[in-house]
Amino acid sequence: MRALLLAAGSACAALPAIAAPAAAAPSPSPRPTISTAGTSFLTATTVEPGQPVRVPASTGDYLYWSFAAAAGQTGRITVTVALPPAASRHGAATYTIDVFDGLRRRQACTAGPQNATAAAGAASVRLGCTLRQVRAWAEPWSDDPLPGTYYLRLAASSLPEQDLGLPIRADVRITTKDGDARPAGAKLEAPLSPAVNPGTTLAPGAAPSASPVDSAPKPADRQDWFSWPSSRWWWTIGGGVLAAVTAVAGYTL
Repeated sequence: MRALLLAAGSACAALPAIAAPAAAAPSPSPRPTISTAGTSFLTATTVEPGQPVRVPASTGDYLYWSFAAAAGQTGRITVTVALPPAASRHGAATYTIDVFDGLRRRQACTAGPQNATAAAGAASVRLGCTLRQVRAWAEPWSDDPLPGTYYLRLAASSLPEQDLGLPIRADVRITTKDGDARPAGAKLEAPLSPAVNPGTTLAPGAAPSASPVDSAPKPADRQDWFSWPSSRWWWTIGGGVLAAVTAVAGYTL
């Protein structure tokens, strides 16, 4: 009996040591920082939302990144460009970010400065873009954002020519926020056509009562080609006379 109790105690003491490694789940490793960028749509570097991006480049380069967006998500992009030392620059520089969808259609931003001009003495410039919410469907003729791959382009749109080639650094942050994939205003608040009031069945021999809703024109009130005088007749006669006078005048000339 004593041996059984000692064995049970040893087993209970060993349980925490066995359960401890199982309870301690491995923490997800942080995603590595991306340090490259493409030079065109075809060579764009793929970035996952939330993944840090820090790319050394040269002034005047076109930098491309791509990321995926699903229906209902709203993408937000923040770009910070660390500029060369002020002593090496010769004037102000303007940087621009553009976002394109998979069909190379430029997507509009709802917020954020897509263009920013850095003074000659500025150390950095910050740009931002909040995209429209990605829709689950769209009309073929519209440019609404649809699920798929999106492309981000960073470029210097205006700067002194002497500053081309100076080293810069681009820090990019792309995040997405989930939401409802239905388009805005999809809920029908009111019927498209007014409700039709149905009639009632009268008892045999009962006289129908006049309804103010019935505004259909009476046969006697209508004016058509067979009623005289009618505005259609006057327009027809006037048009014929005008055509005859024009023909005679043209023949005379």
